[in-house]
Amino acid sequence: MRFQKFLLIILAVQMLNSCNNHDTNQGTILHGKTMGTIWTVHIMDIKNHHKDELRRLIQEQLDRDDNDFSTWKTNSALSHFNRYQGSDPQPISIGMADIVTEALRIGMKTGGYMNIMVGPLVNLWGFGPMQEPLHTPNENEIASAKALTNLEHLRLIQDINGQWLQKDLPSIYVDLSTMGEGYATDHLARLMEEQGITNYLVSVGGAVLCRGKSSYDKPWKVAIQKPTDRENAVEARVELKGHGISTAGSYRNYYELDGKRISHIIDPSTGRPINHNLVSATVIATTALEADGWDTALLVIGTERAKMLALKEHLAVYLITKEGKNFTHWISPQFKSFLVG
Repeated sequence: MRFQKFLLIILAVQMLNSCNNHDTNQGTILHGKTMGTIWTVHIMDIKNHHKDELRRLIQEQLDRDDNDFSTWKTNSALSHFNRYQGSDPQPISIGMADIVTEALRIGMKTGGYMNIMVGPLVNLWGFGPMQEPLHTPNENEIASAKALTNLEHLRLIQDINGQWLQKDLPSIYVDLSTMGEGYATDHLARLMEEQGITNYLVSVGGAVLCRGKSSYDKPWKVAIQKPTDRENAVEARVELKGHGISTAGSYRNYYELDGKRISHIIDPSTGRPINHNLVSATVIATTALEADGWDTALLVIGTERAKMLALKEHLAVYLITKEGKNFTHWISPQFKSFLVG
């Protein structure tokens, strides 16, 4: 799996500049690599746990998730499903069922703009496992890929015996990268609870979730990064209060093609990369998975429609829009309660 959302600046651990585990007077920080990005676990009550053992458990769990959901690994469960050319329901893991369930729920609420079926378009534009195209895809190529992205072609089946995923077109290609960081972050949080750790902040890529308190018995704080690929400046600070947060940005992952900048965020309604001025969408939600699903959908639809949808669904949202050479921001009423100075 290769996730392309930019990282939130975690204020408690922003001093890190290596991938070595270490202790500070503000707790223990573990971090490493997974899914084409980095993971971080900041723990306040590590004294009853062995760091190396905990790090091993974390890495093994994330590796299992990657082997389940990755589109980059040919032997992953998801890659096997994508290669399958039949229509019989295929067994899937509980974790994959959780992602698909949340993705389909948000997909319905956004009119299909949150779309885990967008994989053929992602691949066509060179942001999946396939190489970048040499020329801009033509209308026929885009139309052919778009025909495979209707959510109605995918069915999730769940009962007491298990869970299955079924497709009614053989060439359907499911891509769970959009919500994978959020799921993996929530999964890390469950691991912390299983280990008896109650004060922690966990993150995978651009998704973060915390519980309990940080150093000096204070709430965890994170920062939203300014929309630039040249500096790590802070746009706003929030206290998560036990919630998850995820940010999607359009400015970090792109390439030049035929003299134009091509964004990795694909609009499933047009089959093309987005070209509007909304450059960053941050969502705070009960889980990192939910936040991870909404942020991409809001980024796809653009500033004005994102505002309307955020208000309609009562979402905690922070939007950053490029206006000429400057940036403007919009904050939903629900987000304001998380802001700190």
